[in-house]
Amino acid sequence: MSQTSSEIARTVLATEAQALTRLAEELPAAFDDIIALLLHINGRIIVSGMGKSGHVAGKIAATLASTGAPAQVVHPGEASHGDLGMITPDDVVILISNSGETRELADMIAHCSRFSIPMIAMTRRADSTLARSATHVLLMPDAPEACAIGMAPTTSTTMAMALGDALAVALMQKRGFDRENFLAFHPGGSLGAQLLRVSAVMHRGDELPVVEADTPMGEALVIMSQKGFGVAALVEDGKLEGVITDGDLRRNLEGLMDRKAGDVATRNPRAIAPDALLTEALGMMNARKISALFAVEEDRTLVGLVHIHDALRAGVA
Repeated sequence: MSQTSSEIARTVLATEAQALTRLAEELPAAFDDIIALLLHINGRIIVSGMGKSGHVAGKIAATLASTGAPAQVVHPGEASHGDLGMITPDDVVILISNSGETRELADMIAHCSRFSIPMIAMTRRADSTLARSATHVLLMPDAPEACAIGMAPTTSTTMAMALGDALAVALMQKRGFDRENFLAFHPGGSLGAQLLRVSAVMHRGDELPVVEADTPMGEALVIMSQKGFGVAALVEDGKLEGVITDGDLRRNLEGLMDRKAGDVATRNPRAIAPDALLTEALGMMNARKISALFAVEEDRTLVGLVHIHDALRAGVA
């Protein structure tokens, strides 16, 4: 009886999961030495492979680069036609080949040997040409491929990619690569947006709707209208003491124009630090059903205002 598509999928996932478990249990003995090597190079990490391993190399290089380790892919075919010049003695080369006998890697192997360039082999065969030529070996378990004929690169590429992730994460943690560093390499897209600080988008200076306690409400309304945020900050000696919102106006409609800003404002309002994540500011605004939030220093000194539209424009939603 033939398997259903779902049964085939579960078999594939289980096969690859078992291989990853083995990889974790049988982590290559050279892993720590390789991390120490990669932490102290003056050049870049060159990653290469042919076919499916080449695609894995691209992903590994991209992950390394985005987490603070300068990395570059060099295609083995192009390397044989001039791109070997991209690889210098200051670099470290990672070559990926499940069998360790990929013919297209021969020129890169020879180049590394000729110029004493450290070479890391990522392969499942310890006796292969690649492994014997390398200065360091990341030996993967001899686990079966997940396809029905046992030939299509599935389990082997999954292990190689996971091992690349392990290298990248170990390097970033040893290097002390933090959220701010990550943002520097991801200024665009949703990743960058999630790590933006309030200070990156907040309004400052003359843009802020500021009133004092003795400001007549007629004047306060003009300021609120001019600045266009629907709120005003009650400030005394530079510090945020209160806010005036549409809700405050509605609650004080009777005799409003005869009052002062200090009579209408809500005291001790919620505020946010300028170095807080923009996502945190958005969460506070959503929770309190407000559209603007003032940013203050630890001593309550007013430094800015973030509006919900600022968060949406930045891609935080």
